[in-house]
Amino acid sequence: MSMTISHSDVTLDTDTVDTIAILEAEAAAAGQVTRAQITWTEADKGLWVASYGGYYGGTVDKQGAHYFASDTFGQYIGDYASLEDAQAKLSEHLHLMLPNVIRPIR
Repeated sequence: MSMTISHSDVTLDTDTVDTIAILEAEAAAAGQVTRAQITWTEADKGLWVASYGGYYGGTVDKQGAHYFASDTFGQYIGDYASLEDAQAKLSEHLHLMLPNVIRPIR
């Protein structure tokens, strides 16, 4: 079976080309993953609470020289040597566990 493909020239005006470029840019941006913003609050001495996209994200609790992280559901994430490490691991965990939580930053 043979196929015949015909080629024809198409002429587009500048407005049409600009519209196509805008639509392509919007489609590309919509396909990119946007992470929810994480903010930290020290709720009590040695207890930090994560807000993930405006929702409760979990805690980092300092016990002695250790920082224990737990997620939104109270699940243990890990034991870390520094607050920064614990917060980074919890943040990474939340981005993987709750990828669809995206809210505008106010």
